[in-house]
Amino acid sequence: MNVTSLDDYQQQSRRTWSLIHTDHAIAYPTLGLANEAGEVAGKVKKIFRDHGGEITPADREALKQELGDVLWYLAQICTELDLTLSEVASANLEKLFSRLERGQIRGDGDDR
Repeated sequence: MNVTSLDDYQQQSRRTWSLIHTDHAIAYPTLGLANEAGEVAGKVKKIFRDHGGEITPADREALKQELGDVLWYLAQICTELDLTLSEVASANLEKLFSRLERGQIRGDGDDR
């Protein structure tokens, strides 16, 4: 398919779009989690850009606040899925240690 301009792309791509209703309790906290994780990443980026990677006490406090927001959204998602944070953390450690034992801690793919 030939695209002659960004406006053309916008019009053409709309043919593949459909409205997806998000009237589900998991939608808002999932979007919030992504937003807050982005805020953490932005603050870390600025630490390297503006401070040469030196984390100041103010940076540490700001990151603590943002990480708390990440944790809050994660807790809400877990609650909606009828999972506990402990259950998720345990499953994650089990997965990571299995990968470590098999020499697969690095690399790509969920099922390595």
